[in-house]
Amino acid sequence: MSKKNPNALRALLPLATRDYRLLFAAVGIEVFGTGMWTIVMVFQVLALNDSPLALSAVATGMSLGLFAFAILGGVVADRFSKRRIIITVQGCTALVMAAVATLSLTGTIELWHVGVASFAMGAGSAFFYPAYSAYLPQVLPPEQLLAANGLEGALRPSMGQGLGPALGGVIVGAFFPAIGAVIVAASYAIAFIIVLFLSQREETNETASATDRTNVWDDLKAGIRYVAGTRWLLWTLIFGSSLALIIQGPIEVLLPFLTRDRFEDAEATFGILLAAFGIGGAVGSLVVSSLKLPRRYLTFMILCWGGGTLPLVLLGMADSLPLMLASLFVVGAATGAGVVIWGTLLQRLVPLNMIGRVASLDFFVSIAFMPVSIAIAGPLSLLVPVEVIFIVAGIIPPVLALLALAAGRMRIVELQHPLDI
Repeated sequence: MSKKNPNALRALLPLATRDYRLLFAAVGIEVFGTGMWTIVMVFQVLALNDSPLALSAVATGMSLGLFAFAILGGVVADRFSKRRIIITVQGCTALVMAAVATLSLTGTIELWHVGVASFAMGAGSAFFYPAYSAYLPQVLPPEQLLAANGLEGALRPSMGQGLGPALGGVIVGAFFPAIGAVIVAASYAIAFIIVLFLSQREETNETASATDRTNVWDDLKAGIRYVAGTRWLLWTLIFGSSLALIIQGPIEVLLPFLTRDRFEDAEATFGILLAAFGIGGAVGSLVVSSLKLPRRYLTFMILCWGGGTLPLVLLGMADSLPLMLASLFVVGAATGAGVVIWGTLLQRLVPLNMIGRVASLDFFVSIAFMPVSIAIAGPLSLLVPVEVIFIVAGIIPPVLALLALAAGRMRIVELQHPLDI
């Protein structure tokens, strides 16, 4: 009889906890709904106003919602019950999507309705994820947080970038956008019902008393002071935001030009390349979650992010599709592995009453630099060959990783706070 793989069992241990199973199911359904909404939104806008300008304006709504409430979401998560925030966000989003579906079915929907719905979904995410990050350590023991973050890291690309958009395209193509909107609303309603069954947990006295003594602005300043005064945290955020600035634009904006110049079926090739990146992220997340947290956890995480960009050099130099697919798979796997460890460190090294604010600051910095990277990639390609941009984008992050390791004194933190025991 073959023995069970202990690594595989370690990755699945969080699912033995009832509340985590509920959270995992709710997040999966919500991510699926969000992925489907990206397709429904596009075709609903095109049905109302067949204009790229209209589609761009509505699509920007979700990013604006995220950006507007990213920091406030963390403050709220640290001041109030995480369970209630999760339930409230899911319920409000379900109501918004139900209203959109009703308007679409009755033929009374207008462009601004779709824009408001996208903004609401972005705002909901800004409140949901800091609360989720801060709630998870209350649900699971510390040694299972790595596995939980790995499971979530695999769930998001498979549901949000895979099944959701794919099924959305099939349904909208076979029927019309209103049917897709109904399914999105139903998915959020199901997620809302699931989180209602989460166990009620007492909030810490520390959090409750802090809520009585301080206001929102004081809490925000305290979060910023904590990040600025915690060297490893500050330099990880600096490095992470620099990484987003360097690689996001080339992958999202310039990769289509590489595929157009090198391959006949550019559209399909671009989709396959992005799929390789997403699959790599899911695989990297699962692999890390099945292992113990590395003893040199900060070093491993920073080197994953920094060294993981080196295959971008091959994208600039090679015109072989298998090699490009392999390169993006490795980049995605290294990125996913680093993100899983990062989420786990926030939940294990940051004080419980500060996790929401730190998570939201990380969220804010990330989404602030992504559009900047996308905006400058196009104009930069007019001055520098696209191939050279990919080569530089692959080489610079490893250098910055070494700088972050030294400036953040990561080795000292790893010695002072061993997490592999």
